[in-house]
Amino acid sequence: MAAALEPQAVGIKTIWAVLGAWLACLAGNVYIVGLNQLEDVAIDRINKPHLPLAAGEFTRRQGSWIVGLCGLLAVGLAAWLGRWLLAVVGVSLAIGTAYSLPPLRLKRFPLLAALCILTVRGVVVNLGLFLHFSEQVTGIASLNPAVWFLTLFVLVFTVAIALFKDVPDLEGDKQYNITTFTLILGKRAILRLTLAIITVCYLSAVLAGILGLVGVNPGLLSSGHLLLLALLWWRVRNIDLEQKSAIVQFYQFIWKLFFLEYLLFPLACSLGV
Repeated sequence: MAAALEPQAVGIKTIWAVLGAWLACLAGNVYIVGLNQLEDVAIDRINKPHLPLAAGEFTRRQGSWIVGLCGLLAVGLAAWLGRWLLAVVGVSLAIGTAYSLPPLRLKRFPLLAALCILTVRGVVVNLGLFLHFSEQVTGIASLNPAVWFLTLFVLVFTVAIALFKDVPDLEGDKQYNITTFTLILGKRAILRLTLAIITVCYLSAVLAGILGLVGVNPGLLSSGHLLLLALLWWRVRNIDLEQKSAIVQFYQFIWKLFFLEYLLFPLACSLGV
C-alpha cells in the first residue's frame, strides 16, 4: 500500500513545489513593482498616469501596506519551501529594493539599472528556480546544458528589455533627471539595438537546434525561433517612435516574446527527451 501511494505523494509534492513557488514569486514581484511605484508617483503621473497610485486609486498608505505584506509573504513562503527558493526571493527583493529606494536608488544610473534587471531576470530566476524544482522533485539540486542555454538566452534577451523599457518614459525621466540610455542615445538608436539583440538571441537558438543541443528537439527549437524572429520584424515595420501608444504597444509585444520563450523552450525540451 505504501508503494501504491508513493506516486501520489510525489505528485502532490510537485504540485505544491510549483504552486508555492508561484505564489512566493508573485508576491515578490508585487513588492518590487509596488515599491518602484511608491517611489515614482510624481514621475508616473507623467509617464504612466493609469497606474493605481498615480491615478489615485490607492493612497500611499494603502500602497505601502500592500507592498510590505507582499514582501513578508514572499520571504515567509520561500523560507518554508526551500533554500533555493529563499535565495531567489531574497536576492530579487534585495536588488529590487536597491533599484528603487533611496539612498541607493540604482535606477538613476542606466548601467546599474540594466544590471539589476539582467541579474534578476536572467540569472537568479532561471538558475535558482530550476535548482529549487530539481531539489524538490528529485532530491538533488542540479543543472543541465539546456538550462544553461536558456539562462544565457534570457540574460541577453533581458538586455533588450532593459534598453527599451525607458523609451515610453522619455518625458517623465527627462523632467525628473532620471538618466537613461534613451536620453543618451535617442529612441531610434535604442530601437535598433533592441532589434539587433533579440535577433542575435533567436539566431543563436536556431543554431543550437542545428548543432543539436542536448535534451532539446532540434526541429522545434530552430523552426519556432525562426517564426518568432519573422514575427518580430513584421511587427516593427510600421512602428511610429513619435507616438507614445505605439511605443508602449511594441514594448508590451517584446514582453510577450519573452514569456513565449518559457512556453517554446520547455516544449522543445519535453519533445527532445
